[in-house]
Amino acid sequence: PGVPNLSPRGPVDLKSDGSPAVYQLRAKKEKSGTLTKVTVGKQNLYKTNRTILLVGETGAGKSTLINALLNYSMGVRWEDRVWFQIVQEEKSQTSDVIMYEIFAFEDETLPYSLTIIDTPGYGDTRGTEHDDIISHRLLDLFGSDNEVHEVHAVGLVMKASVNQLSDGLTYLFHSMTSLFGKDVEKNIVALITHSDGRKPKNALQALEAANIKYAKNKNNQSVHFLFNNCQLEEEKEKYLKKNYETSEEEMREFTAFLKETTPLKPASELLKERVRLTACVQNLQERIRFTEVKQREMKQTVEALEKHDNMQNEEVTPFVAEVFKHRESIREETCGPGFKAAVICTACEENCHYPGCTVPLNHCEVFQDGLCTSCTKKCPASVHLKEKGRYVTRIRKGQKNEPQTKEKDVCLLGKEMNRLTAENSQFLDESYRHVVRLEQIALKTNSASTIVHLDFLIEKMKEKGDAEKVQKLEEMKKRVDKGTKAAKRYVKMIALREQ
Repeated sequence: PGVPNLSPRGPVDLKSDGSPAVYQLRAKKEKSGTLTKVTVGKQNLYKTNRTILLVGETGAGKSTLINALLNYSMGVRWEDRVWFQIVQEEKSQTSDVIMYEIFAFEDETLPYSLTIIDTPGYGDTRGTEHDDIISHRLLDLFGSDNEVHEVHAVGLVMKASVNQLSDGLTYLFHSMTSLFGKDVEKNIVALITHSDGRKPKNALQALEAANIKYAKNKNNQSVHFLFNNCQLEEEKEKYLKKNYETSEEEMREFTAFLKETTPLKPASELLKERVRLTACVQNLQERIRFTEVKQREMKQTVEALEKHDNMQNEEVTPFVAEVFKHRESIREETCGPGFKAAVICTACEENCHYPGCTVPLNHCEVFQDGLCTSCTKKCPASVHLKEKGRYVTRIRKGQKNEPQTKEKDVCLLGKEMNRLTAENSQFLDESYRHVVRLEQIALKTNSASTIVHLDFLIEKMKEKGDAEKVQKLEEMKKRVDKGTKAAKRYVKMIALREQ
């Protein structure tokens, strides 16, 4: 009642009876794992659909843009003096991907329905581990049998007033586009909000300076669209109407672009490779730390044995250090709310997928052909667990009970060190193969975690003395673009904040 000549395809709640009157649609809301799905209407399988992936910082205007797409799909006009909302403001930060499905309005203004994917919190100040979590969320979305398998446009949402991209925003844009294959650029468009209708020279120059690649038209001009949906603000009527009509015209052009684009298939293999790389290198780093602790404690054990040999006239029993793995619970603040599961190998006593895994154990990305790609022995899934715990290195003191000689002890310790060194070499080589593979199939290898791992691999390959692989890794570093450099500054900033 009270909604003039419009059928919102579902119940609505009146939020404001001003001009325009604002209605909140009571959309169907479902949560499946890490995906939140908000649906208006019922899908007609005989109608086509277009999918938009939106990325932008908090406050860039994504929520308003999603509501504007809803109203345009419904055929809402300025003279109707009404406005519908599908997005509800969330007070708390979330790592969930939100998918808005807008069905049943086909042929009002568009010949297709819309699916809009929002990625809140991507690139925020919670650190690189959180950014990896969002990548996992998208992998869940794109890899599911029942969800999204193609994207028609990646919308980079930013304010017209932006004249320089922050390192965080540059990293955010590059990281999102690197989730797809090499042909992603033709589907990327700039969606400029808070626009006054003039060409957003500052914003476009900022994108160019940050080396953001996006679609070009037939005149080789950057494809961008301008929006300023300020109809709910207190402004003079003539300005509100002018901005509404300008945004409506830009919406018409944007949706025409959507109609003509060839769908982009998310690079699921790339996403899986990134997960495996992250898991493998994370495990490697823990193995190296474990080895270093054992080396230190072995040295102390040798010193204790030597001290005991020099005190043969006294009854002294030497103590030896025992380095072992201990399973402990994962603190919630380590991984964020609702994300506390890790995949561990009970045979190797290692963390195969940490800080967490978002899918059932039998679907975890670190497994290939039923075997783990992360743990040392490449164990089968049957000896792995997914739980709210992880392995950590611990040290305990124990008495030396066997009547061994110092020479025999030192020999045994040396053999153990050789074994650990060989294992670490194997992990290094495997991580190297992941990095090379990632560069082959990705548009860019510039997720924050990948950059950290690349630097780590170079350092360890130098210690190993593998000059050929060091050279290859250094060449990869030289090929990084401005977006990657910004990501490295972003990683450094996050590290300083977390200290």
